[in-house]
Amino acid sequence: MNKQKDTMRVKLKRNLAGIGLGLFVGGALALPASDLETPAIQSSLAANYLLLDVDEAGDRLVAVGARGHVVYSDDQGKNWTQSDVPVSVMLTSVDFVNERKGWAVGHAGVILHTEDGGATWRKQFDGNMANEFVIEGARERVAALEEELALAEEIVAEAEGSSDAKLKARASEYDLDEMAFILEDATFALEDAEIDAESGAAKPLLSVQFLDENVGFTVGAFGFFFYTEDGGATWQYGASKIENTDRFHLNAVSQIDESTVAIAGEAGQIFLSRDRGATWESLESPYEGSFFGIGPTGNEGGMIVYGLRGNTFASNDYGANWEPLELDISETLMSSDTTGNGRISLVGNGGMLLLSRDGGETFTAHPREDRKALLGVRFLAADRLLLVGEDGISLIREVSRLN
Repeated sequence: MNKQKDTMRVKLKRNLAGIGLGLFVGGALALPASDLETPAIQSSLAANYLLLDVDEAGDRLVAVGARGHVVYSDDQGKNWTQSDVPVSVMLTSVDFVNERKGWAVGHAGVILHTEDGGATWRKQFDGNMANEFVIEGARERVAALEEELALAEEIVAEAEGSSDAKLKARASEYDLDEMAFILEDATFALEDAEIDAESGAAKPLLSVQFLDENVGFTVGAFGFFFYTEDGGATWQYGASKIENTDRFHLNAVSQIDESTVAIAGEAGQIFLSRDRGATWESLESPYEGSFFGIGPTGNEGGMIVYGLRGNTFASNDYGANWEPLELDISETLMSSDTTGNGRISLVGNGGMLLLSRDGGETFTAHPREDRKALLGVRFLAADRLLLVGEDGISLIREVSRLN
């Protein structure tokens, strides 16, 4: 029991030490409070600076990145305009459900919303609100565990002096030492959450995915998991829906098909919902390292998950079974996109770009010569591929020639 307890302590302390490669930007977690109140500065270089993700809003392209930068293009990436954004924190992920409505998330737990295709944004949520949710959830868990332990102790004590076989059988179902350990760990988690809150809005959200105008999910560092059923008018803390008591970082959330959503993160964590997020299951992971992305392959039940040192795995049965992909690379992979007709792209550190034309069975590598990190990718019409990363926007106009 002591060894198990020590192991849990080590895991939690490791999580508190930093968020690792999932942020792919380094630096301290603590941010000036003013960054949540200061609008992003307009810059002619916004499209050429660090950008982390890109999505389509109808015919418009919208990319997000450092210093609250959001840029959009109405001519398939030739020219870019900077948006009006109310915060100056780094934005890590963006998702649109149609040509007008979209959401972006980032550092300091911020969630932004647009209703004009990304031209202007407003804040829906931030890390201060997130801290309140985490503390409230932790307190409720401690209270419930205390009640369960007290009831169990009462039953065990009563059974010791009784000859009632049914009572003794019921008492034998309880492991008081184990229950006490779980309560102690939950109490530690509550204390940890309260200490974290003293640092303010410090934890980042790393990925956002909406299924329609109402239902959406966002995940991030230290087990952050929030969801909405009203388009972000209200957000709810979803940590209790998944088995992540160690608060491993959740690096990516992605829609696999109409009703299926997947989450991937640190320590090989993979979670899957087949009912639009109502319930979640933990999948048996093919890898114990960190995953930074997960997405569909375009085939029914097809999923691809990828991350640290190029470790990539594919499944054709919603993650029931995984097969490793032999990519012969060592670069960490960060993002993917698929056209649904067999084409899949993967991008990552060291300027790595991988392309598949057979649904992910095989990939060819096309690293950038300058080796600058690629962090987001999007297939466009007319054989084009849009990349975002360390030096902003880059456009490949003839993808077919790369394979």
